[in-house]
Amino acid sequence: MISLNVQDETSRLRAVVLGTAISNGPIPTIEEAYDPKSIEHIKAGTYPSEEAMVLEMEALVKVFDKYKIKVFRPTIIEDCNQIFARDIAFVIENKLILSNILPHREKELEAIQYIINQIEPENVIHTTSDVHFEGGDVMLWGDYIFIGTYKGDDYADFITARTNMKGVEFIRELFPNKIVKEFNLRKSNTIAQDNALHLDCCFQPVGKDKAIIHKDGFLDIEDYNFLVELFGNENLFHISKEEMYYMFSNVFSIADNVVVSETNFTRLNTWLRNQGFIVEEVPYAEIAKQEGLLRCSTLPLIRD
Repeated sequence: MISLNVQDETSRLRAVVLGTAISNGPIPTIEEAYDPKSIEHIKAGTYPSEEAMVLEMEALVKVFDKYKIKVFRPTIIEDCNQIFARDIAFVIENKLILSNILPHREKELEAIQYIINQIEPENVIHTTSDVHFEGGDVMLWGDYIFIGTYKGDDYADFITARTNMKGVEFIRELFPNKIVKEFNLRKSNTIAQDNALHLDCCFQPVGKDKAIIHKDGFLDIEDYNFLVELFGNENLFHISKEEMYYMFSNVFSIADNVVVSETNFTRLNTWLRNQGFIVEEVPYAEIAKQEGLLRCSTLPLIRD
């Protein structure tokens, strides 16, 4: 059996589910795409190839092997995009919470059923169909659970809005010992630079007291100010709209002093090293074209 334990974003990683790009399927049509960045690359003829994405994910596997992390992969489904494991489920404390994933993506959950079967059934949490959340919107930090959401009345019009307030309330009731703080995120179906698909697309803690943040990813200035006050401005790495577009905040911590980052994130990687972090650089720019990066493709199961 797998004894789940995830208390925060940065403690030493011991076991993780990493998505797969094998048999990723044909390039989607514009109608089939889930986000504006993918649409942009479909139109431009620059949508990533399966071969390139498989190589990128193998580079990440090598980092996990170096740190002796147990890596689970989904069962491969033919012609199915299974890269973004964080969307379909996430762990808080000793609970695996299954997302109500977008229609057409239910098969991705079936592909990790062999992992779910190794978890005590009472620790696997299902919800009703009106409760929406995806793991990219959920972060653990001390006494807090941070959740990205979209509060507009037009929630249903945004394919980029993945976590609703019913999802926030569900987590709040499930973890009464935690302070659940939601953040109203900026959404766009059409302009990738104006779209914070998940909370981890505009914010993420690193180490014990630092974070990466994009101010304009938050619709409410109060939400941004809350984080500035909590972390202290001197501990925040502010990223531009363009850097958010390239997914600078979607790095992945495998210890409180080790961050896996994209090779091209020179400004960020320099800052991280100056703060005392070990930065493991991997190429992930092709995967980023689908509006997801390192955190999106990983589902931590056990951290120390």
